[in-house]
Amino acid sequence: MQANEGKWDRIIRVILGLVLFYMGNATLTSPWNYVAYVIGLILVVTGLIGFCLLYSVFKINTKGS
Repeated sequence: MQANEGKWDRIIRVILGLVLFYMGNATLTSPWNYVAYVIGLILVVTGLIGFCLLYSVFKINTKGS
């Protein structure tokens, strides 16, 4: 599992993930809150580890050389 996310990609993922995670976790009353919660969690985890499975499937690499 080789990192395929660049610095800015990871920063944006973590920030956006935290926002979605907070919005989804604030009130878990509607199905959209659960969706925001799960997507936020996925974005935070992939941003922290620097690897995205979808990037590897579609052969995308934002890390550069």
